[in-house]
Amino acid sequence: MRKVLSVILAGMMMNPGMFAGTPPQGGGQTATPIQHVVVIFQENVSFDHYFATYPVALNPKGEPPFTALPGTPSVNGLSGGLLTNNPNLLNSANGAGAANPFRLDRSQAATADQDHDYLPEQQAYDFGLMDLFPSFTGTAGPPPNAPPPVVTTTGLVMGYYDGNTTYTWRLAQQYAMNDNSFGTTFGPSTVGALNLISGQTNGTTATLNGTGDETDGGAGSLTVIGDPNPISDVCTSSTSNQVTMGGNNIGDYLNSSGVTWGWFEGGFNLSIVNPNGTTGCARSTTSTVTGVAETDYIPHHAPFQYYSSTANPTHARPTSIANIGHTDAANHQYDINDFFAALRAGNFPAVSFLKAPGYRDGHAGYSDPLDENNFFSEVLNTLQDNPDWSSTAVIIAYDDSDGWYDHQFGPIVNQSSGTSDGLTGPGACGNGNTALPGIDSDNPHALGRCGYGPRLPLLVISPYAKTNFVDHTITDQTSVLRFIEDNFLGGLRIGQGSFDAIANPISNMFDFTSSPKLAKINLSDPPVAAK
Repeated sequence: MRKVLSVILAGMMMNPGMFAGTPPQGGGQTATPIQHVVVIFQENVSFDHYFATYPVALNPKGEPPFTALPGTPSVNGLSGGLLTNNPNLLNSANGAGAANPFRLDRSQAATADQDHDYLPEQQAYDFGLMDLFPSFTGTAGPPPNAPPPVVTTTGLVMGYYDGNTTYTWRLAQQYAMNDNSFGTTFGPSTVGALNLISGQTNGTTATLNGTGDETDGGAGSLTVIGDPNPISDVCTSSTSNQVTMGGNNIGDYLNSSGVTWGWFEGGFNLSIVNPNGTTGCARSTTSTVTGVAETDYIPHHAPFQYYSSTANPTHARPTSIANIGHTDAANHQYDINDFFAALRAGNFPAVSFLKAPGYRDGHAGYSDPLDENNFFSEVLNTLQDNPDWSSTAVIIAYDDSDGWYDHQFGPIVNQSSGTSDGLTGPGACGNGNTALPGIDSDNPHALGRCGYGPRLPLLVISPYAKTNFVDHTITDQTSVLRFIEDNFLGGLRIGQGSFDAIANPISNMFDFTSSPKLAKINLSDPPVAAK
């Protein structure tokens, strides 16, 4: 049966006309019944941080209970010695932070942000032994009620949540998830965001205020390995390191093919005044969970702003709701509120990237799983009520791991021997013999792009998603990019050294041989049980 499905899916990709449904707005036929792709791109979660003990939750009193459906498959999570005698406990180099993985309670949803830079993440992997997370990516901090010895140590990095806290467990029960998906490379938010839309972090065309977030990319180029801000974005701090990226991104190809699309990010509309009186680039929201007032719009989370062809540096507003998704003054860059306005008006772009307001994006330090749950609920329940739900696929993906512990060492499909590498020794992430090029033809081996990086959650929510299914296909952030390319662009690839050329598909998470499952599912975060 598996071989038969593989043949069917391969045939769909080779024959875009196989499905004769309504074409996507402005584009031609799609390769699958999916006419609308919504990518919810969240922040800073490793796979083990959210799914370590899936599908078994502790279910303490006072927290929403989680009971797995019969036949729920297991995942490559934490069990046995990985929980009770973990290498990060045994390695004395972790000092006082040496710890086993431990469960974070729902009351501990607010935690400190961990170190998730390009080099420290590689060093935490320790040649693939995965035993130096407290030493290299751990940051001491809240929650105050964590069990010893991690209360005031870097051992906090070993913490994980279960289905009593994170809503992703309930989504996985109804739809499909992948337990073998990785960040395209090591590194923080901007790196992940650029990989999502272009598969390429090499090739800046301009820098401002130094190169602190870039590294030597070879052949006179620079590769982004940190969180520079986009040049010319009016919300960019004038003193921060800033860059403009060269090369192409998926927006360029969607435009040339007439496919409607948009990046929708919290806080992008600078004319709105929040209930707390903040407006413009300073619009902020204080989470009732973390107590932190975080700006709604974060410039280095907006990847299309780094490219001259797709940037909207002044945050110009769309000329009308009807034009959302089309090229006008907004240049496909919108506020998250514009996504909901477009849906209400019957204007659903073919490809939508959603970025939550800062306090809801899941990033430790200022956001948390509970605020993230509310964002998921709002988006998914709204989409289920939309007339186009039957042809929609929602992909939940993450930009990086935040440095949180994950036990799985992914395949290093792209090596780098640069000054910022350290996976297999100083200046080394492999021997450097296997590498993708940079954006310029004279740079056949772009440095600073070692990957795959940390393992991250990946879920597909759709009437065509398999039910209660765990996919083990090795995928990465550019597998999402590849799905968009295969579905809307006839399999076109970005080129210029993009990881999409070697990415595996996410097609195994779908079932296009059966009728779509259209029964509405309550996708709200359940209330806390009475104590």
